[in-house]
Amino acid sequence: MRLIFAGTPAVAVPALDAIAASGHELLAVVTRPDAPAGRGRGLVRSPVGAWADAHGVEVLTPARPREPEFLDRLRELAPDCVPVVAYGALVPPVALEVPRYGWINLHFSLLPAWRGAAPVQHAVLHGDELTGASVFQLEQGLDTGPVYGTLTDEIRPTDTSGDLLERLAHSGAGLLVAVLDAIEAGAARAEPQPADGVSLAPKLTVEDARVRWSDPAFAVDRRIRACTPAPGAWTTFRGERVKLGPVVPVADGPELKPGELLAEKARVLAGTATVPVRLGEVRAAGKKAMSASDWARGARVAAGEVLA
Repeated sequence: MRLIFAGTPAVAVPALDAIAASGHELLAVVTRPDAPAGRGRGLVRSPVGAWADAHGVEVLTPARPREPEFLDRLRELAPDCVPVVAYGALVPPVALEVPRYGWINLHFSLLPAWRGAAPVQHAVLHGDELTGASVFQLEQGLDTGPVYGTLTDEIRPTDTSGDLLERLAHSGAGLLVAVLDAIEAGAARAEPQPADGVSLAPKLTVEDARVRWSDPAFAVDRRIRACTPAPGAWTTFRGERVKLGPVVPVADGPELKPGELLAEKARVLAGTATVPVRLGEVRAAGKKAMSASDWARGARVAAGEVLA
């Protein structure tokens, strides 16, 4: 089939690699416009745009996919289908109607669970044991279209959102190509999503990433893993923000008040509403990430000090 790919972040690149190797014809990519990044705040191409540049593929960067110039070019290219992975903009009906088979979206959850921008983060945050990916027909509703196919993946006890998303990006790329092949062969069948089991996954904010030490240890662990690597879990120490990497609940640890620190020779513990957690990586403001033990020695953490 003649395809235009729509996507923006690095998580979409495995699908691009899979499509490029599939035998389908990649006409162009659609991605978000170049954005300021880095200390110099210079304009930087999205990972999908950079992939296309490196492979000699046309790049379309409309500020909004309803722009007349973009719609005209979409019609000129006349794709059979537009596969989508984390594009990051709402696609209007006038654009959805251009390809013969519409736009099909790879979404990283088992729909109708976790519709929205952060399905993987919410699956980890809420303690789901199983997640997966779905390929569905894009329509005007928020991830509401009929589903062509799914795959499942177990959420491991130490998975961060980054770990899980990387696995799903690669396995989901294969699912997406399989659906495209089935559409081309006339064998694809999309099933409506069930009305039950709907949950929403809005983007996690910086405030969502603040650790609540008054939560049980399992909830502290989930929140930090859900926010790793982005937006990045954090707390405050001596009035300054400190970023935290994943922690480990310590079932036989000493009794500590929520947020109370205990710096031992080989570990640093922080209290929660239940058992303490062992801190992993710590990054103080303006400094590089380091082990919790190195951070505690450098900060000279005293007995009874707390993370707020």
